[in-house]
Amino acid sequence: MLKITFLGAGSTVFARNVLGDCMCSPVLRECEIALYDIDAERLNESHMILNAINKGKGNPSTIKTYLGLDALKDALRDAHFVVNAIQVGGYDPCTILDFEIPKKYGIRQTIADTLGIGGIMRTLRTIPVMETFARAMEEVCPDAWFLNYTNPMAMLTGYMQRYTKIKTIGLCHSVQTCSRELLKSVGLEDKIEGRKELIAGINHMGWLLEIKDKEGNDLYPEIKKRAKAKNASEKHHDMVRFDYMDKLGYYCTESSEHNSEYNMFYIKSKYPELIDAFNIPLDEYPRRCVNQIAGWEHQRDDLLAHPVLEHNRSQEYASYIMEALVTNIPYKIGGNVLNKGHLIENLPEDACVEVPCLVDNAGIHPCYVGKLPVQLAAMNMTNINVQLLTIEAAVTKKKEHIYHAAMLDPHTASELSIPDIMAMVDELIEAEKDWLPEYQ
Repeated sequence: MLKITFLGAGSTVFARNVLGDCMCSPVLRECEIALYDIDAERLNESHMILNAINKGKGNPSTIKTYLGLDALKDALRDAHFVVNAIQVGGYDPCTILDFEIPKKYGIRQTIADTLGIGGIMRTLRTIPVMETFARAMEEVCPDAWFLNYTNPMAMLTGYMQRYTKIKTIGLCHSVQTCSRELLKSVGLEDKIEGRKELIAGINHMGWLLEIKDKEGNDLYPEIKKRAKAKNASEKHHDMVRFDYMDKLGYYCTESSEHNSEYNMFYIKSKYPELIDAFNIPLDEYPRRCVNQIAGWEHQRDDLLAHPVLEHNRSQEYASYIMEALVTNIPYKIGGNVLNKGHLIENLPEDACVEVPCLVDNAGIHPCYVGKLPVQLAAMNMTNINVQLLTIEAAVTKKKEHIYHAAMLDPHTASELSIPDIMAMVDELIEAEKDWLPEYQ
């Protein structure tokens, strides 16, 4: 029997999507599901909801729960697939600290889960937990595939791929929705079906390198014309990415609220008018967290009121990857992998890149892309510098590399002096010391 272990099962809605998808698969539905978390209440809620979905599918799966570090190896033992969706430190206090301490120094953020000082701190909190997972997996399920959904994607996935023996793929939602949402946004919905595309770069800054209709006609000229006109005529949620496309020539995979903080261009204390001009939602992630927490009890009670729940298969890659690995029926994904052999020629081999990958029963096979347009590779490198230095800090436990990562972060460096960057890092480390190892 296949065994699927879900780490961070208290992420109930996401666990419901991924594991509910598995229950929809004829290949995966008769599996053992191991739900693991350190929060007993959330773990119990997820268990009840997944049991209700399982009942709606005819009870094909066996679902077990595992609570706390002492149960980790049992949860992982003999697993074929391990899905990771943890958040170390939670919203309160760590996400709040990641936003509020930098504000004192003049750094404003939108999401802070991927890059910037917030992404750096989240990585430093999470890698020690990922190491614990990896060592346990090396002992009790060394051949399992580790499907990582936790951010910061490139840093955590890159760490697992470089410093553990575990087969790891990083997965994000933004690749499969990128071109579809772009075409909708510029009024070209009729071009969605049969479209042809190529996406490559790094997580949250992958590039839509080609977009063609089903006849092979290049859609970019018309897309760019419409996007520029839309930015000039109205406020909307995707103004930063449309500006990227205008200035850099290509559309980016992840949302504008994310990408507004990955560079030195848009969030600038010297030019506060840019925030309104590009419709940038500062403090967006804390606001989402507050709304999700407030809405969860109602949503939970509604879900738990139904002993049988319906679930339709989502777009998440996880269940399709598992199917392809089990059946040898190939499936294509956009995955986060090490740039071994220079899949993207003008990015470093140690970088974790996001490229097309073919999945079959022999594994996950990244595809060669070649060179990115030089301006896109340069943009990616501003982020890769921070990613590599943050991983170095986590592995060596040297505080100087945390300083280096923050100093080279494009948004942070464009706003603060080196002494202020170092003081901010020191204050964050002290505030979050309960979730961090000792740094020299």
